[in-house]
Amino acid sequence: MRTRSGLSYSKPDIMISRSDTKKKKRKRSCGDENITIGIGIRRRKQFRPDFFDGLPDDLVLSVLCRLSSSAESPSDVVSIMMTCKRMNGLGINPMVLSKVSAKSLAIRARNWSDSAHRFLKLCADAGSLEAAYTLGMIEFYCLGSRSAGAALMARAAVGSHAAALYSLAVVQFNGSGGSKGHKDLRAGVALCARSAFLGHVDALRELGHCLQDGYGVRRNVPEGRRFLLQANARELASSSSSSSELTWQPHQLWSDYGRNIPAPEVGPANRFLVEWFRSRPEEVGDGLRGCSYGGCGRPETRRHEFRRCSVCGKVSYCSRACQALHWKLQHKEECQPMERWAHRTDGVVAAGGGGEEAPVAVL
Repeated sequence: MRTRSGLSYSKPDIMISRSDTKKKKRKRSCGDENITIGIGIRRRKQFRPDFFDGLPDDLVLSVLCRLSSSAESPSDVVSIMMTCKRMNGLGINPMVLSKVSAKSLAIRARNWSDSAHRFLKLCADAGSLEAAYTLGMIEFYCLGSRSAGAALMARAAVGSHAAALYSLAVVQFNGSGGSKGHKDLRAGVALCARSAFLGHVDALRELGHCLQDGYGVRRNVPEGRRFLLQANARELASSSSSSSELTWQPHQLWSDYGRNIPAPEVGPANRFLVEWFRSRPEEVGDGLRGCSYGGCGRPETRRHEFRRCSVCGKVSYCSRACQALHWKLQHKEECQPMERWAHRTDGVVAAGGGGEEAPVAVL
């Protein structure tokens, strides 16, 4: 090669290969061995610390309590526990299980298993009122463990669980799990009144019918009508908040206010009963009937336990509240013959005053 002055460089004696001019690639190794960066620079591998293992248990429990209380389905809680061994151990802590949401306990009948049973039992033992009520309903009606189911529902009722109080009232009204002589109407009214005080719509409607009919309590028609109006007002408020498609239909009085109110939302325990006996009709028993209201799911525990419609005799109900709901939603259009009760004045007002009257259910 020549320069501007005309001089030239002599060729080197050793040819430099292309591979020698390139930088060596970074080499990695596992374990505690050294790694090479660049050419001739050797450093020791740095391990990143696991910050989750360094968190205190009380902080992790606080986060898990918040997650379990806001879970939208049982799979949300299970997925948290399956994250790692530590989350699995802290996830079954009584503090976490006692705060599980009602949606996280909404186990479907098709997914019922021993592990689901154990999970509900753990939550109930941890102090979850919703778990005690749900498992109590399943034990009492589905699994046939009457005493264990009643004890679980009573545990939830002591903690002022409105649905558990109403379910125990239905048991007392019907004498479920025993003979006809095991009915305790006064106890049923007391439980129903406590549940109604907590705002349970079905309990308000049942207590209103009891007062109107003098069933288990001294008859007081104006007071009973007041409770029925409260039940419809709460039903209307809940429907208005959940749906904006309520239309004015004066020719179809599904409530006292002339509005087409959709069926109320079915609770997780009642939905489990409906699915359980729909897929296992043989478990109801020969000669036994289920409540005709589709959102209830309760079956008879002995023959002729539930009341049946006094007109058609084709439907039966565990309570007057279920009869009133089924009458407004469906049975009013199906009950025949209608001329037998069209002008009756001694029937129970299904809608709670001002609406059309339903036939009296008889045993």
